[in-house]
Amino acid sequence: MAKSDELLNVFAKAVRAGGGIHSATELAFMMGVPCDPAFRKFLADSAKKGLLRRVMKGFYESMITPPEPETAIYKIIKKLRSGVLNYISLESQLSHTGDISQIIMGRITVVTKGRSGCFNTPYGVIEFTHTKRPVEQIAPHLYYDPDIKMYRACKDQAIADLKHCRRNLHMLES
Repeated sequence: MAKSDELLNVFAKAVRAGGGIHSATELAFMMGVPCDPAFRKFLADSAKKGLLRRVMKGFYESMITPPEPETAIYKIIKKLRSGVLNYISLESQLSHTGDISQIIMGRITVVTKGRSGCFNTPYGVIEFTHTKRPVEQIAPHLYYDPDIKMYRACKDQAIADLKHCRRNLHMLES
């Protein structure tokens, strides 16, 4: 089997298992090869041929079996900050619950125990905001959203996060 066919086969199996976006390291592991410069060149060449799409540095999706567009950005969030608490909050959550009238388009605001940062993806901008608050203080005010397979802040927590980050409060409805 050609290496590019093997790569597409790996993506097809991963999509059936709920995957769809993978790091170069994960792809190398699934193919049983080292993640060395030659493999990274192979991934870059596959992207140029249109077999893969680079969603951001080091992360790829298959063009033949892409992930669901509605949930792909959440998969990227989980890949970028795995191993730490992340939850949808701030303007994105308040827009989701209808507590602000503006609809946030092309941007997701995430509070994380990891590093802050902004990442451009084909699915929109991911904005991570670090919090120093202890998990024990935050966890009671979160709920799990099975549609995106991530936690979301309750209204009071999202407003508290806005205040803590010194963000604009003028858009709140009440």
